[in-house]
Amino acid sequence: MKIVTFNINGIRARIGQLTGWLESAQPDVVVLQEIKTVDEGFPTEHLSDLGWNVETHGQKGFNGVAILSRLPMEDVSRGLPGDDGDEQARWIEATVTGQQSVRIAGMYLPNGNPVPGPKFDYKLAWMERLRRHAETFLLSEMPTVMLGDYNVIPQPRDAAFPEKWVDDALFQPESRAALRRIEYQGWMDAIRLRNLNAQRGPFTFWDYQGGAWQRDHGIRIDHVLLSPQAADLLIDAGVDRDQRAMEKPSDHVPVWVDLAA
Repeated sequence: MKIVTFNINGIRARIGQLTGWLESAQPDVVVLQEIKTVDEGFPTEHLSDLGWNVETHGQKGFNGVAILSRLPMEDVSRGLPGDDGDEQARWIEATVTGQQSVRIAGMYLPNGNPVPGPKFDYKLAWMERLRRHAETFLLSEMPTVMLGDYNVIPQPRDAAFPEKWVDDALFQPESRAALRRIEYQGWMDAIRLRNLNAQRGPFTFWDYQGGAWQRDHGIRIDHVLLSPQAADLLIDAGVDRDQRAMEKPSDHVPVWVDLAA
């Protein structure tokens, strides 16, 4: 089962890139972030005609997440538990069944800038809710994949120039510590597992400004975390870096994991 996260940065602007990539990459499940549309504006019919089951959690103008699956989906849930007043569309989860069932949890974690301020406070509170919800997945013992745009640079090697990010919410000690608290529950970083000895990268995001892509001034903020049961099924994981070189691309690229499921 090939499972992918892709911050599409506007589904309407990049439906052509998405469709072409789906055909060439042949994933089984795709979690999208920043679809930037309400549910009714998502190209569900177009993707359904291509053989995809579609579930969305949209929001007008910004945020928004979705799951596309060639396999059956059930038990779909929208919104991260823990704050009934949170109206931002950043979380969607579902069970996908191939050779066995896998719980898929897709997220668009808050950016948190500027620091300090209410947006950073919201980011940290959201991550604490994520930590508590992640515990429930582990208790279920179902293979679970939590993937998406985490908006956290975990380590200095996950940025081409970490010193340029020291004042940014993505690289604050509090953000990195919050991610570690989740991983220490027993979650495995699939991309790091496949690149244990990498001194730099691989990167998943390059800003549109300053020739970041051309100069490879990237960062790694899109992550795939595996529960122990999912990690036992790991075949491979990687980054589809070439998608950043497409015409009018997203500033993120697809990040994928292949499980024996």
